Amino acid sequence: MLDRLDIMRLFMRIVERESFTQAAQDMNLPRSTATDVIKALEKRLGARLLHRTTRQVSPPPEGEVYYRRCHHIVAEIEESERGFSAVKPRGTLRIDVHGTLARHFILPALPTFFATYPDIVLHMSEGDRLVDPVREGMDCVLQVGELRNSDMMVRHLTTLHEVTLASPAYLESHGIPTHPDDLPEGHVMVGFQSSLRGRILPLEFVIDGTSRNVTLPFPIAVNAAESYIAAARMGLRRVVS
Repeated sequence: MLDRLDIMRLFMRIVERESFTQAAQDMNLPRSTATDVIKALEKRLGARLLHRTTRQVSPPPEGEVYYRRCHHIVAEIEESERGFSAVKPRGTLRIDVHGTLARHFILPALPTFFATYPDIVLHMSEGDRLVDPVREGMDCVLQVGELRNSDMMVRHLTTLHEVTLASPAYLESHGIPTHPDDLPEGHVMVGFQSSLRGRILPLEFVIDGTSRNVTLPFPIAVNAAESYIAAARMGLRRVVS
């Protein structure tokens, strides 16, 4: 029999996976048990927590509220117990990360991580978009930039400094600017289409403590950091008359 904490975890996993079957598999339970537990929970609370269709399971407003409360309670308990428990975590960890962060920070650290936590199975997806952990079944999302219009729990990890670069071939063709004011005169940029902001990002400069944005024509726009860097290194440009 599941205790109340495990019932909360089961409910959370069903919401995140949008499936009784997948949630039951994640928690090593028969699907029938997961179904019976949630039915009993709804009866005890006197509220409908999940909408069930043949294709999808989703929470109504009452279920969304209960999910957030469960998430807070479970996180608090796990954080409190972590310092007193010698048992290492195990199971599947689903994360979504920015591609550049994955390659330069996460992947190099994985050998040490798996040596420390051998019972963790990591599922990692990459992208530059706003991920909804509840809808997409993610345990953790690591993103770059400011999170806008969201009630997700966020923790700031570090600050990454940005620089504006150009390839030798580009500078030979277009000349070397000495100030952002020089850029509109005959220069172009590689455009970065931000999925988070829904637009092409400008070049950003800080001059005497003041932030300034400059938007230039662009021969190519990409939405992945690795392609963005590669295009700049290749000196992709067009003839500007």
